[in-house]
Amino acid sequence: MIYHLAPTAQRKIWGGKNLERIKKLQHVAGAEPFGETWEISVHPDGPSFHKGIELSVQENFEELPYLVKLIDTGDALSVQVHPGDEYARLHENSSGKSECWLILSAEENAVIYLGMKDGVTREAFLKGLDKKENMSEYLNSYKAMPGDFFYVPAGSIHAIGAGIAMAEVQQSSGITYRVWDWNRVDSKGKPRELHVQKSLDVINFDPKANTSAFFKITHNLFSHAGKKELITHQSFKFSLVNLAKNQSIELLIPAGQKRLASLLNLQGKITVNSETIESYSAALFREESKLIITSLEETSFLFLE
Repeated sequence: MIYHLAPTAQRKIWGGKNLERIKKLQHVAGAEPFGETWEISVHPDGPSFHKGIELSVQENFEELPYLVKLIDTGDALSVQVHPGDEYARLHENSSGKSECWLILSAEENAVIYLGMKDGVTREAFLKGLDKKENMSEYLNSYKAMPGDFFYVPAGSIHAIGAGIAMAEVQQSSGITYRVWDWNRVDSKGKPRELHVQKSLDVINFDPKANTSAFFKITHNLFSHAGKKELITHQSFKFSLVNLAKNQSIELLIPAGQKRLASLLNLQGKITVNSETIESYSAALFREESKLIITSLEETSFLFLE
């Protein structure tokens, strides 16, 4: 069975303009812009829908332990970190949150902040917080380009800069600890809540865990032909597939696998076992052992196993 999914759209103080256009979302004058669409999700904060019914009614976290989003940033996200499984279970009654990003588009000077710069210790970082410094200056920054991939394990401090559209694959968790938010206030003049102590509990300051190699940074992924596996995590296996117009690919789903497979189509229309999936649309698969996917246009899509 192929479930054609509709997302939950999330308005964010830092949202951009792209999601409203590509997802045909309703414009509301004066409202915060859309920052995320939760495309494949059973999380209660933003479930996907199949035929108007929440996916969480039909599936569960064991079958869908991952979550797939589209993200669009008109402004930078907070400097933040996510806990690992052990800390999240103890303090939040949740799984942890490791995630990964595939950059779809980026403005000329857009950057990703990821990991501590060499020599930054917990003590130095805490001193910067006490002095109300710009905490992004303690982080590595990477120029963001279409086709870039970043793996962000739990405990990795990060911030997504302004002017970036991306696809995100993560564990099915909504736990985010904001450590610094650019001194930003909302429409009522109030700053967003910070979680400094919990952030300091989980940030990984180990120099070996703050390098480009640790984050598996990869470039030019839209230039690869066919299927390319990007990451295998306990909660998901994530690949990118690029196809030329009228090209087909066969993808196999292992028999007996409890975790359900899914895909998020990006630019370009495709068919999956003769069913059409539009651009920027998602589908979930149950009791399908083989997928025959044909591109009606030059296309790329994410495949989750």
